[in-house]
This record gives sequence, C-alpha cells and structure tokens, in this order.
Amino acid sequence: MNPITALGATIRETIDNVGYATRLFFSVLRASPGLLRRPRLITDQIHFIGNYSLVIIAVSGLFVGFVLGLQGYYTLNKYGSEQALGLLVALSLTRELGPVVTALLFAGRAGTSLTAEIGLMKAGEQLAAMEMMAVDPIQRVIAPRFWAGVVAMPVLAAIFSAVGVIGGYLVGVQMIGVDEGAFWSQMQGGVDVWKDIANGMIKSVVFGFAVTFIALLQGFEAQPTPEGVARATTRTVVIASLTVLALDFVLTALMFNT
Repeated sequence: MNPITALGATIRETIDNVGYATRLFFSVLRASPGLLRRPRLITDQIHFIGNYSLVIIAVSGLFVGFVLGLQGYYTLNKYGSEQALGLLVALSLTRELGPVVTALLFAGRAGTSLTAEIGLMKAGEQLAAMEMMAVDPIQRVIAPRFWAGVVAMPVLAAIFSAVGVIGGYLVGVQMIGVDEGAFWSQMQGGVDVWKDIANGMIKSVVFGFAVTFIALLQGFEAQPTPEGVARATTRTVVIASLTVLALDFVLTALMFNT
C-alpha cells in the first residue's frame, strides 16, 4: 500500500474511533438522569467494582507504605531528617502514588472485568435482545457501570493512601524506631487538606472517568467472538494504563506548579 494512502487510512480510522467514543460518552450522559429512578443499578455495580477490588487495593497500599517507609528513612537519614518520614510518606501517597497506583490496579482488576462482561454480553446477543425489547442497553448496562466506577475509584484511592500511611508507620516507627510524635506531627503540619489531599482526590476522580469509560468502550465495540473479547480486554489494560500516566503528568503540572 502507498505510504500516503496508509497514513490517510490510519488518520481516518483514528477520527472514526474518536467520533464513536464521543458519541458513546454523550449517550451515557443523556441516559444518566434516568438512573435516578433506579439507583439500585448503580449501587449494585459499586459493590461489584469496589468491594471486589478492595483486597488487592488494601494489600498493595500496605506494601507500598512498607517500601516508602524503608526507602524514605534511608534517604532522609543521610541528611539527618528522618523525623520527616511521616511527611514524606503522606505526601507521596496523597499526591501521587495513591491515585496513580490505584488507577493502574483498578484498570487491571475492575477494568478488564467490565470489558469482558460487556464483550460477552455482546457476543451472546444480550445487548441486541435488550434493544428488541425496547430496553436501552446504554441506560441499563453501560451508564450504571460508568458512574459506579467514577464513585468507586476515589474511595479506593483514599483507602490505598490510608493503608499506605499505616504501612509507613509500622516500618518507620515500629520497626526502625523513628519517633512516633515526630512522625505524626510532621505529617499533620505539612499535609494541606486542599492542596494535597483534595488535589489527589481530583486526580482519582479523573482517573475513574477515564479508566471506566475506556473499559466500557472496549467492551462495547469488541468483536463478538472469544478472540475479539480477549483482544478488547488486553486493549483496556494497555490504553487505560497509558492514559492514566499521561493524565497524571498533565494534572500534576496544573495542580502543583506553585
């Protein structure tokens, strides 16, 4: 194929994909007000997405806190500042590691589950059957899962950060011997609720929007075959992970540039 023709075909396909994703996103927004009459659809999905991801999020947060406690102590000890270990652990988790690592784990656990579920529903013609019965599959299937992911993601990120702080405390104070009062006082004095915690929560909300929508989009447009669902699941992890890292850079540059 002529290189120019191939480039044009790639650009056209990209524009088509962006247009399809945009139409689906606005369809989800249009269908969302109808969920107010059936909130159980969202709460059930919050339980499915959030509760089943809780263990991996909590365990990962604990071990990340362990590592931060060790590495932070070894680094700060060189400069005689090991009393600031609590501040280092808290800022690292609330600003960066909490939202980002949670989003990556969320993409691997909940995102793939959503993609596979929607893809299998499409392969089994369940979505087509809903349309035949005058049931909007976007309102009944896609929108509840989307908003459940948006709600669950910040909660999981907060749990990750809280458990991570506990992990840093166990290693830094209980194992290494950093002064407990200094650990907590430095943290309380240096972490700002709005600048650090609130910005971290905003990050997690944005990541929740992105990861959940990517997972649902890949499942909704998957080929209705086992191979198509498998490829869509793989694309969910790859695209969602890269999107999270790119958004993290942009949000960090906007939020913490002062």
